[in-house]
Amino acid sequence: MKPTLETLIQETLQKEKRNLFSFLTGAGISSESGLPTYRGSDGIWIKGTKYHKPEEFGTFKYFSQNQEEVWQYNLFWKKLIEEAKPNQGHFTLSEIENLLSEKFQLITQNVDGLHQKAGSKNVFEIHGNKQTVRCASECSGVMLIPSELKSKDLSEDLSEKDIELLHCQNCEDWLRPNTLWFDESYNEKLYFLNSTLKAAKNTGVLFVIGTSGATTLPQMIAETVLQYGGFLVEINTEEDSYFFERFSRTKKYILIKEKASDALIKIKEMIEKYK
Repeated sequence: MKPTLETLIQETLQKEKRNLFSFLTGAGISSESGLPTYRGSDGIWIKGTKYHKPEEFGTFKYFSQNQEEVWQYNLFWKKLIEEAKPNQGHFTLSEIENLLSEKFQLITQNVDGLHQKAGSKNVFEIHGNKQTVRCASECSGVMLIPSELKSKDLSEDLSEKDIELLHCQNCEDWLRPNTLWFDESYNEKLYFLNSTLKAAKNTGVLFVIGTSGATTLPQMIAETVLQYGGFLVEINTEEDSYFFERFSRTKKYILIKEKASDALIKIKEMIEKYK
């Protein structure tokens, strides 16, 4: 018999080992801030770009041949991110972190930085961050996107100054967005591969919020949590994710069919009750 969510939270708080509360978030949590999702009905990867399928456009191979076009798209995203504000879900997660301290871990697929804007500190960004860049030749580390570089409308061309700013000062190759593309692999240095799996081994309950689970590391995180005795709690108004398909028949999976912001407030209240 599956435990109730309240019982699960109470028991995890009382455990001496594998008592981490981990939260895995995807684009769904930022949709309430006005940012588009990726694989929802109106998602970017469902609709695609104007001329290309996402699996073609969102690759290092495509970037290496079409740098200006890819940067036009990313500077449009820069505009969306600059205009977006954290929503209640982001703020509640920050409050939960303050309650749990070292028993809290946030793992996000999002590249918008809204968790940090809301005050979250212990964050693994497993797909990178669109507010940072690095040299396409990897001659230097991750850096903030040049402050002089302005966001653009989707149809707006790059200026000569933009192109100058988007070249590495060390080797003069193009700078690239510091995000994970379809033809690239997870690693520890940029995407916290080992750190997230280590956290998964110590997790008592993994909350999955706003992600379809279509990429490999989120799947590995969930598998690892369950393998080491933890529980999976998915917050999703639909029954359409990898996690539901893969784990819903197991005793260690709970589905909460509510908006993320509403569900997180209830989770926070339960933690406050038993902490």
